[in-house]
Amino acid sequence: MATKQENFSYRLWKYDGAPGELIPLLQSAQDHFGYIPRRAISYISSVTGIPESEIYGVITFYSQFRLQPMGKYVVRVCAGTACHVSGSKMLIDTIEDEIGIGVGDTSEDGLFTLQTVACIGCCSLAPVVMVNDDTHGSLAANTTRKLVRKVAREARKSTKEKT
Repeated sequence: MATKQENFSYRLWKYDGAPGELIPLLQSAQDHFGYIPRRAISYISSVTGIPESEIYGVITFYSQFRLQPMGKYVVRVCAGTACHVSGSKMLIDTIEDEIGIGVGDTSEDGLFTLQTVACIGCCSLAPVVMVNDDTHGSLAANTTRKLVRKVAREARKSTKEKT
């Protein structure tokens, strides 16, 4: 089975200039790096002949692409109708205050990325937050603050154990 690096290199090696190949190249770069770093954009530009400005235009147009690495813990706040009317904005404000980042940002320590999503699909538990693959529902400001602090403690503990 090919590694992510081999897959990325293979796609670039196989590039034959056909229209529509930029998206798969960008997907391979993001699969490999976890985001699309500047050096990958420069490399793709040099191989394909597509100007970097056009590549940036494609990256920023599609929400699937990221120019920054994701945090170890991705916090997704549901912004669907049920969650919105149940207070998801208050959850976002609480998380932003607790972590010190805005929606779409990653904390300086690389632990957290905060995102909003259109719907998590747990409307009966509104408002809902997901931390990586764990879903937490029926949240209020105080329970959200406790959740974020608990995850931060666990993250910092596991980081210390690895060093």
